[in-house]
Amino acid sequence: MEQYQLTFIDLALKREALRFGRFTLKSGRESPYFFNAGLFSDGEALASLGKCYAAAIVHSGIRFDMIFGPAYKGIPLAAATVVALSGEHGRSVPYAFNRKEAKDHGEGGRIVGAPLSGSVL
Repeated sequence: MEQYQLTFIDLALKREALRFGRFTLKSGRESPYFFNAGLFSDGEALASLGKCYAAAIVHSGIRFDMIFGPAYKGIPLAAATVVALSGEHGRSVPYAFNRKEAKDHGEGGRIVGAPLSGSVL
């Protein structure tokens, strides 16, 4: 395993974000494990998680133009990942996220951040 994978597993277990047992998912399906990314709830955990995600993306070799974080839990994950891509890998990558409800004042809309059009997410 790569170091970023070991770091991710260690972090998930220490924060109890990865749990094993019998869980009923929102879909009604049963699962032998449950992953709760909301438990990465401080700066140290989020920074480490961003580094793991950034390393996984770079290691994959997939071409991309930006990072997208779906509301709500994906927003800090996307932000942490682009910070790590810049700091750890020298890649300044834009990011965006969506709102679950469209904003009807200011600029309005559902997407915040870099424009999505023509980008590989």
